[in-house]
Amino acid sequence: MTDTSVPQQQTVAFPTFADIEAARETIAGVARVTPMETSQFLGELLGSPVHLKCENLQRTGAYKVRGAYNRLAALSPEQRAAGVVAASAGNHAQGVALAARELGIPATIFTPVGVALPKLQATRHYGADVVLRGHSVEEALSAAKDFAARTGAVFIPPFDHPAVIAGQGTLGLEIVDQVPDVDTVVVPIGGGGVIAGIALAVKGIAERQGRQIRVVGVQAENAAAYPSSIRAGQPVTITTKPTISDGIAVARPGELNFPIIRDHVDEIVTVSDDDTARALLVLLERAKLVVEAAGAVGVAAIMSGAVRDTGRTVVLLSGGNIDPLMMERVITRGLVAASRYIGIRIMLPDRPGQLARVAQVISDAGANVVEVLHTRHGQGLVINEVALDLSIEARGPEHAQEVIQRLHEVGFRPELLEH
Repeated sequence: MTDTSVPQQQTVAFPTFADIEAARETIAGVARVTPMETSQFLGELLGSPVHLKCENLQRTGAYKVRGAYNRLAALSPEQRAAGVVAASAGNHAQGVALAARELGIPATIFTPVGVALPKLQATRHYGADVVLRGHSVEEALSAAKDFAARTGAVFIPPFDHPAVIAGQGTLGLEIVDQVPDVDTVVVPIGGGGVIAGIALAVKGIAERQGRQIRVVGVQAENAAAYPSSIRAGQPVTITTKPTISDGIAVARPGELNFPIIRDHVDEIVTVSDDDTARALLVLLERAKLVVEAAGAVGVAAIMSGAVRDTGRTVVLLSGGNIDPLMMERVITRGLVAASRYIGIRIMLPDRPGQLARVAQVISDAGANVVEVLHTRHGQGLVINEVALDLSIEARGPEHAQEVIQRLHEVGFRPELLEH
């Protein structure tokens, strides 16, 4: 996966609380102070009030513009004239492109060939020169660094830089401004830029106020580099697996981010893709919020029980840039995970009327058949037998079980299928 860290031999000062306060002044008028919503549903699940920091409603659809603008604003006139370059398949690209446009700096963004069309179009809309290179972020990153070496453009890392961390840390200041009595802040983790900044900010405020504010990080279980790194006492590279939370699928913690997170984050938990898909569905249905998978892992952690009740809680919804095609797939997965969309197979005698009987039982149970496959051709079938595969909409686990039970009661033997 992506290696976007500061070189180990380079000595870089950690950002301070004062740097974060200065960053808030720097980005004012460019980054919005995003809304803070309350979720009664999540509050009832957790046992304490839950608030949602809606950075999915930020300009460019994610928090990344905060750190990007703070970094670009610090460039010298000579550096601005040389331009900036970044590599990204998503939110970092848009954040750098918008920040560069606002500051009048030429920007070149390298993205993989398969980048989602909405993200590609948005990055170009913000005025960046977008170069499609390679089939992975790693290849795009290599091309961006070559471009920087060849042209003198300043490479802008997505998370591993003090000015970037300070810019993201402005979220921590806003969180405490909007929820002064916050006890716990739950934040997604990829490379670690946003949680490092938030942790520095809220811990700094808590120290001044003589109280505690917990910070909990959440990673996708298929791309969780931080737990193993914390155990090892240093950043380690893992082999990531595919995850719907691709925005936080980073194989190695940032060299600058890691010690901040080690020293200031109280707990790191992981969630599955099914957990995240359910969370996205809840955010759509209950909060009327469109959030990308990486931005919803904090909600997933509450719903799965990975985050325990430690008082008034703020969850960062870090971004909302989800491809409509991916949204369709994730919604379906969320429905399956919530047992609101189930697949069953029934073996039937090959004679007229059997399909109608099955459909009537399902209808009487109040469920809806949305897809049917009726075939005589399949392994395991005997002569005069057919397989009936059905996709059914149900109202949840109890209703799905009721439908299965009704089919058993009239003599059918349904088997659950995996979607």
